[in-house]
Amino acid sequence: MGAFTMVVNRIISSAVAGLAAVVIGFASSIALIYQLVINLGGDASLASSWLLSLGLAIGITSIALSLYYRIPILTAWSTPGAALLIADAQNFSLNEAVAGFMFSALLIFLSGITGWFEKLINKIPFQLASAMLAGILVNFGIDVFNHMNQEPILVGVMFLTYLIAKQLAPKFTILFVLLLSGVMAWQLNLIDVSDFSWEISEFTYISPEFNLKAILGVGVPLFIVTMAAQNLPGIAVLKAHNYKTPVSSILSVTGLVNLIAAPFGGYGLNLAAITAAICMTEDVDKKPENRYWSAISGGVFYIVMALSASYLMNVFSILPTALIFALAGIALFTTITNSIKQALTDNKVSEAAMITFLVTASNLTLLNINSVLLGLIAGCLVMAVQRAFKKNAVIK
Repeated sequence: MGAFTMVVNRIISSAVAGLAAVVIGFASSIALIYQLVINLGGDASLASSWLLSLGLAIGITSIALSLYYRIPILTAWSTPGAALLIADAQNFSLNEAVAGFMFSALLIFLSGITGWFEKLINKIPFQLASAMLAGILVNFGIDVFNHMNQEPILVGVMFLTYLIAKQLAPKFTILFVLLLSGVMAWQLNLIDVSDFSWEISEFTYISPEFNLKAILGVGVPLFIVTMAAQNLPGIAVLKAHNYKTPVSSILSVTGLVNLIAAPFGGYGLNLAAITAAICMTEDVDKKPENRYWSAISGGVFYIVMALSASYLMNVFSILPTALIFALAGIALFTTITNSIKQALTDNKVSEAAMITFLVTASNLTLLNINSVLLGLIAGCLVMAVQRAFKKNAVIK
């Protein structure tokens, strides 16, 4: 009976983590995808087609990679990529944009099969990768309390639920927070479902129009942002949780699937970072080797949500912003704590790790390079300067 109970608890905790990751992943960026489609001349129907394509691609790759490698590999669409495209793709047609998506996917695929990106990643100290991850996630934690200004009762109840559930039922903490937040939002009249109707999502093929303008204006920037702001943190998440990461193989698979999905709206497919971290904590399973089931659960939920994309476009549009941001931050409290601890485990690189953390968490942008990549560069620069002076001191 005890063994049976353990199995049931493991299934439930994995399913809860996977569901939380998917809800946060969909809800936190669904508006960006909608706006991107509109900017490119599409409509809500086309936006649901894009979500269908992205959701299926994410679900299939998450399940396949996690099962094959027995580690929690959760993929996602590129949220920074969507933000970039909203700003930069307005001067392109829908067909040109799709050509850019395909070129970016091809570059990711080539990065995987050549192995050059994995060789670069292996040279980055573990502490800097953890510090970068902490810098990415810390603002999500802060936003929990920032959004108390908007909805003090809703977010306050969510936070109190987290504190109590963490002590009484740590494996199901996020489930309790998720359920109670939905009930509270309903009671506070923050949700209105009166106009909902069921629709079936369909694929819409968009023929690519290749030209140099689309490749340089859409493809190359999307590739850089996806690798620096998504795949790099995604790898950092896996390494921070001590998983041996098959970087090149993952990039090859995601790049190839992205290439196939691009004409149907799959603009960017990559490793998840923030949502993946939810699937890797001790709350999912005490044994790290069992946590891949949470990513598989996430993949299943992504497929379910993809098939319901049209309906979900309406559902997520009515959820309070405060609820979504607070849920994301609360789900990441444990990961933020662990990342900061791991970043500061070695006094020799602690200052470099702290600089990495601070720069990554900032809004710094130089030469169109975002703070994620700049944080890593800053940390490596600190280490290089420190080593240079130590070497000179030894010579003298």
